[in-house]
Amino acid sequence: MTDRNAAKFDAYARDYQHLHAESVAIAGEETDYFARYKVDCMLRAGVKPEQPTLDFGCGIGNTVVQLVERFSHVHGYEPSKLSAERARERAPKAAIYDELSAIPKSSFSVAVLSCVLHHVSPADRLGLMRQVLQALEPGGRLFVFEHNPWNPLTRRAVSACPFDDDAILLSPFEVRRLLRESGFGQVSLDYIVFFPKFLAFLRPLEPRLARVPIGAQTMTQAVKPIA
Repeated sequence: MTDRNAAKFDAYARDYQHLHAESVAIAGEETDYFARYKVDCMLRAGVKPEQPTLDFGCGIGNTVVQLVERFSHVHGYEPSKLSAERARERAPKAAIYDELSAIPKSSFSVAVLSCVLHHVSPADRLGLMRQVLQALEPGGRLFVFEHNPWNPLTRRAVSACPFDDDAILLSPFEVRRLLRESGFGQVSLDYIVFFPKFLAFLRPLEPRLARVPIGAQTMTQAVKPIA
């Protein structure tokens, strides 16, 4: 999360929601659907609503807004100060940090990165993940949601999104390797988001498709070692 990233998303803070909605219109859903979907995935994975949760790279708060509806202690970090300000407006119950040094260390049971890593240069990704590791308590869980470059509709949506102009998509295996190299253990990968709105009646099947590598996004879980 560099100064360049922050400056870029400062510029997009006002129009982010509209631009994101245009880029995902192919799925027939509003942006809230995808944030809510991720929170549902976390709950199905056993995250408890009372566990302190950090949305690292929270942007204007799309996921934070969904988290505060079902979680008791929600925090966010966003280096774009204008985006962080927007997140505070949308989710006043959450604690939003815009300085990395303000994040309490070893304090969170859960951390979430929602489509953050593809905006980070490959050379900076390992350092970022070690920052997330420091924020988690021993035994804390990490959820990384990323675009799946193996899905052609995902690639189309990314190419149509103005603020994804610098995106470098990670293969599912790259995410898994990155988490292991940064010190996380118990790394596992699921594929998520399979059916557009006109096939919504099939969505109850999606948890059973977690090993099918054509989901529009991936969810990679990991755990901070206790010792």
